[in-house]
Amino acid sequence: MLTHYDNTKFYSTFDKSCQDKYIIDKMQNLGDLLRKEREKRNLLLREASALLEIDQAILSKIERNNRKATKQQVFKFSEIYEINKNILLITWLSDKVAYDLLEEDLAIEVLEVAEQKIEYQKRQKHNGNK
Repeated sequence: MLTHYDNTKFYSTFDKSCQDKYIIDKMQNLGDLLRKEREKRNLLLREASALLEIDQAILSKIERNNRKATKQQVFKFSEIYEINKNILLITWLSDKVAYDLLEEDLAIEVLEVAEQKIEYQKRQKHNGNK
C-alpha cells in the first residue's frame, strides 16, 4: 500500500489551468467549497437554494457531501457564486474520480495509465481531424 503520493505535477497543472485571483484548498471537496462560498456571502441555505433554483434539501446534501452535484448544477454554482467555472469543474471531476478509486489498491497506477490514455486519445483525435 502506498503511504505517500507526490502530487506536485498534478497541482502545478491544476494551478496553471485555474490562474485566477480565487484561491482554494486543493484537497477540499466540492461540498465543503460550496458551503464556504455560501457562508462567505452570508446566504442562508434557503436563500442560496432559491438563487440556485434547487431544493433546499438537495443543496444541504450536496454541501454535506451526501449527494453529488450534476454538471449543470456545478455551472449554476459557478454563475451564482461567481467562482471560476474551471475551478469548480476540476473540483467536481476530481471528487468523482477520487471517490470511485478510493478503495482501490492500484488507484495511483490507474490514474497514471488513465492520464496516458487521455493524452493518446487526444493526439489520435487531433491527428484524425487534420
